[in-house]
Amino acid sequence: MDIRAGVKLPARREDISLHTRDGLTLVGELALPADTEPVATLVTLHPLPTAGGFMDSHIIRKAAARLPALAQLAVLRFNFRGVSSPRGTSEGTFGEGEAERYDLAAAMDLVAQRALPHPWLLGWSFGSEVVLKYGLEHPIDGAILLSPPLHRTSDAEVAAWAGSGTRLVAVIPELDDYLRPEAAARRFASVPEIELVNVPDGRHLWVGENQTRRVLSEVVERLNPAALPLPTEWTG
Repeated sequence: MDIRAGVKLPARREDISLHTRDGLTLVGELALPADTEPVATLVTLHPLPTAGGFMDSHIIRKAAARLPALAQLAVLRFNFRGVSSPRGTSEGTFGEGEAERYDLAAAMDLVAQRALPHPWLLGWSFGSEVVLKYGLEHPIDGAILLSPPLHRTSDAEVAAWAGSGTRLVAVIPELDDYLRPEAAARRFASVPEIELVNVPDGRHLWVGENQTRRVLSEVVERLNPAALPLPTEWTG
């Protein structure tokens, strides 16, 4: 079976609820390897809610559908406050990237409660700004920024990652609508240890199977490189 857009590979999938410190309940899903314990954990933060971002935004949905089976990763995805998906609606209203601090904290509370190993954050677009602003408040191995626009992130919040001891990776599409490689190099210059991954022909939304595979491979290279290259067919 070819591994393409609609394919969902075997995993232990559980609908979960996250409880924020300001009293909201968020909806989400935790996907674990079907027959083994995870070697690392990917906590995903979706794109801008007011532009249609939700826990089923395609890269995040495909990470949950594929990576537990292909790379032995736990994948946690959830709707930010006020966001709806087929899983349900998270309580609250859009917080402009400020109140979402509590949403991230609720996700990390679940990671701690479940003793999920080696957590990494993956923030896509708006989600990357929540990561940059608040990710260092939590015990994480690293963070991956996918198409970071840096609209809501201050220079001081970016610079705080320098010398933090937490790995930071930014995957920058060559043809991004908001932040292209040359501008990204300038904006992240205050973090000399950042890994800037410039993707030729990449676009903000990463549409198409080739771009999806590129993104998921960049994730796996950091969390479980022994699982590379990711297969294109499933024979399990």
